[in-house]
Amino acid sequence: MLTEEQLIQVRRHLHEIPELALHEFQTHDYLLKVIQEFNQDNLEILVPEKLPTAILVLVHGSAPQRTIGYRTDIDALPVEEQTGLPYASHHPGVMHACGHDIHMTVALGVLSYFSDHQPKDNLLFFFQPAEESDYGGKRAYEDGVFTGKWRPDEFYGLHDNPDLPAGAIGCRMGTLFAGTTEVNIDLTGKGGHAAYPQDANDTVVAAASLIMQVQTVISRSIDPIQSGVITLGKIQGGSIRNVIAGHTRIEGTIRGLTQTMIQKIDHRLEEICKGIGASFNMEVKLELNQGGYWPVENNPALTKDFIDYMQQTPDVNFIETAPAMTGEDFGFLLAQFPGTMFWLGVDDDSQLHSATLTPKESAIQKGVDAITGFLIHRMQEN
Repeated sequence: MLTEEQLIQVRRHLHEIPELALHEFQTHDYLLKVIQEFNQDNLEILVPEKLPTAILVLVHGSAPQRTIGYRTDIDALPVEEQTGLPYASHHPGVMHACGHDIHMTVALGVLSYFSDHQPKDNLLFFFQPAEESDYGGKRAYEDGVFTGKWRPDEFYGLHDNPDLPAGAIGCRMGTLFAGTTEVNIDLTGKGGHAAYPQDANDTVVAAASLIMQVQTVISRSIDPIQSGVITLGKIQGGSIRNVIAGHTRIEGTIRGLTQTMIQKIDHRLEEICKGIGASFNMEVKLELNQGGYWPVENNPALTKDFIDYMQQTPDVNFIETAPAMTGEDFGFLLAQFPGTMFWLGVDDDSQLHSATLTPKESAIQKGVDAITGFLIHRMQEN
């Protein structure tokens, strides 16, 4: 079983070798090396052929009634680190700026415990590539990774949170993270001379009308008690001041707390684009790409059990948190398997995705202890 000092050294090494989505080869090899040093009596390891940087570890239970899944993400971000730490990233332009090094280390700590203390139920640890982009959870599911003995009956996972005290556990009933959808809109009309608008079909004017109509979706089509966001953050059209633009592109993002809400926003966008195309007599092409970034909607029964345990455990600092509008691809897996996602506090002035993010390492052992205790408790439930 890994000690706290060993866990910190593991985390620091992982922090030194960050890699981008689907390219986590050095990270994968290091994780596998650490896992293979554990007691192997009850462990079974799978590296999926179609997702070669992923690792699944099945801990065979003594009297299994279910398989409990635990997921950690392993990729990093294209961020140039500015922490000045002696164990800063060795890879220029890449950093664990979202704390996935903390996530992996906590998972290894929990796994090391159960490698020495055989659980009652089966435990499935999923070291997942490509959370920040390319939605690795969805890829794994669609590639058939979670079949047979590798299929969990329920799934759990954490995300570190710099706004919570180090080691605190945060969670809530309902949605923890919003779902996200990329929006691309291409308007194609007819270019022409600025002096002869009657001979052209101006996509900039049409785009302006479209953008103004989109602003009414949240204010007039969504229940104000709920939450949704549409941000159109980029518009590009035209080449010079005295030429009417024949093509304009708009790019943006949708955020919603339930998949139903996201689908409703999608539908309203489709209607608006269709209407703009008809009223301006031009082609308006809408592309919506959600991938695996569905809302992280916690299962009611399992989350209540999780929160009750954390609230009743004296050594755990539990904090009920509000939903966040950031995205997390664990949402797709929670739409396929019942489960819960929660926060682990890491107490830092810098925010997630920041070049100066420096999580407090004292959170690691507290996270391991809280999760290990919960899993033992969960295996005692019917």
